[in-house]
Amino acid sequence: MDEMTRIFWHQALQAALTAPQAQALWQTWGATAVEVPVAELVAQGLTDSQAARFRQVDDEALGRFEAWLGQEHHWLMTCLDADWPPLLAQLSDAPAMLLGLGSRALLSDPQIAIVGARHASREGLRNAETFAEALSQAGIAVTSGLAHGIDAAAHRGALKGPGGTVAVVGTGPDRVYPAANRELAHQIAEQGALVSEFPLGTPPRAQNFPRRNRIVSGLSVGTLVVEAAERSGSLITARLASQQGREVFAIPGSIHNPMARGCHRLIRQGAKLVETAQDILEEVFPQLQARLALDETAPAVDTASLSTEARQLLDQVDFDPVSLDELAVRTRWPVSSLQGALLELELAGCVEALPGGQYRRIC
Repeated sequence: MDEMTRIFWHQALQAALTAPQAQALWQTWGATAVEVPVAELVAQGLTDSQAARFRQVDDEALGRFEAWLGQEHHWLMTCLDADWPPLLAQLSDAPAMLLGLGSRALLSDPQIAIVGARHASREGLRNAETFAEALSQAGIAVTSGLAHGIDAAAHRGALKGPGGTVAVVGTGPDRVYPAANRELAHQIAEQGALVSEFPLGTPPRAQNFPRRNRIVSGLSVGTLVVEAAERSGSLITARLASQQGREVFAIPGSIHNPMARGCHRLIRQGAKLVETAQDILEEVFPQLQARLALDETAPAVDTASLSTEARQLLDQVDFDPVSLDELAVRTRWPVSSLQGALLELELAGCVEALPGGQYRRIC
């Protein structure tokens, strides 16, 4: 990336341009857009304040930006890049770019968002961690916002499986908020991905978090709300997911628990009630299968790429239908582990799910 291009994307970051705005500028002027008069930028669709920020280059801030990008495992992803997350590309208000630490490729992997109350109950925290671990064991990345409570529990659970986790933060990528999650943030950067649409040094302003939520839901095929009060930021994420055409799931709770009322409201509005991670996996599997374009003409599966658990289970699945109960007897595995390995085999095109809870080998 040459110097002018780096300046273009730094200014796009400072001006909080959306992907359509940045694409329009690039198509018209390329990197030289940073030299275009403010009036022409406004005519191209930028607001007055965006145009002014885009044209005002702060050399000191630009230097910090380039120094940060020069560090190991730090990266800049733009809406013009070939690996820009395909689900994020569907949003009209997607950011023009993301700054990240950790695995850039993880952003294009299948993801489920898990969100909920900051002041969650013990049961809610346990549910978040358990669901996240089960999804991660099935090869699904778990996306959340690194907040206290449900978010942090979901990240911790996902880190226990191979699916990994994505933290979308409401600060600059060089800041951790809340500070209590600093160690967790470092783990995510090492084993998953931590991303932000905000410039370096951005503090945790209240208005940043609803903006962050559209990315949490936008990266994901579905959003699970674990616990939420009737007025909760998690309900904003769920609403955004619905508007984005994504699935919304909710875990029911006690009618006496105020943290369950938001979930009950979502269920009344059409969110899918879930009791296990398998309920989510069964719902999103057709979408994931369509994305992978699995069909009978697909090339032979390289079983060496499967996890050890999936390869072990494949040896126990017959070409004739076999039930989940029979597989549980053969393997002596917990049902959650068995279901995760079965989903991995389905996604790989090795196993086909049949009506009545039956499975058969097809590779």
